Amino acid sequence: MADAAAVEPARPPFWRNVRVLRFLGQVGFVVLTVLVLRELYLNLAFGLRRQGLDLSFDFLRQRAGFGIIEGISYSPNQSYVRALQVGLVNTLRAAAVGIVVATVFGLIMGVARLSPNWLIRKIAQVYVEVFRNTPLAVQLVFWYFAVVLTLPVIEGGFSLGDFAFLSNRGAAIPWPRAGPSFGTWGAFLLAGVALGAGVWVVRTRAFDRTGRPHHRVLLSLAVLVAVAAAGYVVSGDPVELDVPESTGRGYTGGFQMSPEYAGLLIALVMYTGAFIAEIVRGSILAVSRGQKEAAEALGLSPAQQLRFVVLPQAMRIAIPPLNSQYLNLTKNTSLAILIGYPELVFVGRTIANQAGRATQVLLVWMGAYLVLSLSISFLMNLVNRAVTRRGEGR
Repeated sequence: MADAAAVEPARPPFWRNVRVLRFLGQVGFVVLTVLVLRELYLNLAFGLRRQGLDLSFDFLRQRAGFGIIEGISYSPNQSYVRALQVGLVNTLRAAAVGIVVATVFGLIMGVARLSPNWLIRKIAQVYVEVFRNTPLAVQLVFWYFAVVLTLPVIEGGFSLGDFAFLSNRGAAIPWPRAGPSFGTWGAFLLAGVALGAGVWVVRTRAFDRTGRPHHRVLLSLAVLVAVAAAGYVVSGDPVELDVPESTGRGYTGGFQMSPEYAGLLIALVMYTGAFIAEIVRGSILAVSRGQKEAAEALGLSPAQQLRFVVLPQAMRIAIPPLNSQYLNLTKNTSLAILIGYPELVFVGRTIANQAGRATQVLLVWMGAYLVLSLSISFLMNLVNRAVTRRGEGR
């Protein structure tokens, strides 16, 4: 024991200990960051005092006095805070829908880029090259002024049996609204989800034990649909269909999409979808050729190879760059100011012009987009970890 203790290496002094040096380096970086931010704040406050202003946000409680034609309920008699809330909700509407649609569209075009059909492959290639190499601002102006606003006027617009409408004043489609008995049906839906999840687990365990086809997706969906249908009958029409109507100068009822929102959404989807298509294509090509050959040896069809072998592995490669594209799409919604869509930047600019508090509005913009970006990154990191763990488990 004494000999073993004698050969143990002595601990280095703390100024040569790697852990201590790392800790001290992090502390020093934090202190330096705080000092820099403090200096920036003092300089900003000094500059505002020279102009007779301060960094107070009390002005946000003042009456806004301007209208916003789109978004959640709002009145010009409400405060600037409410106006910013409307702008933030409009930003979220464009970003959330844009992310979902651009992902689906980009996935389709990315797979089409690898299609054995020459025509499909070239069409996808032309789309990617054109929209990826054209500035988003140019595309936004084009879709709004050259496409959306050139649709027929509302009197001569497109109508699907007085059920859905499309014109240069926007679009309106039927939309479900919750009825008085929606709560009862919601309980049935929760029960259906729970039963479907139970069927999923049972069929998965049976597959792991016997190796027989589990059909867990179809069986789980069948249980959910059956319970939901039974609950719909029992509760008595819990959902009412709100059908839009044309009033000659606009639309009432249903789900309405303004021309500005339509132009912004189309531009975001077409632009971001081109980048997502290249991410999907590159991720599929990064999957080992041996994986595809093994899938062919098992007798899987090309569609089954793509669904069960290639895409699951490609997703592990695609998620990190997809995160960057989602962040870009969210921040690119600020370009909607070019066509008058009342998102966060548009509303904030109006407030800055009226209240003369451009600095505070800039800080609000920075804080809002920082929170949105960090939230998207957090969710995508969770997805990335889940996909990575599942891949390692297999």
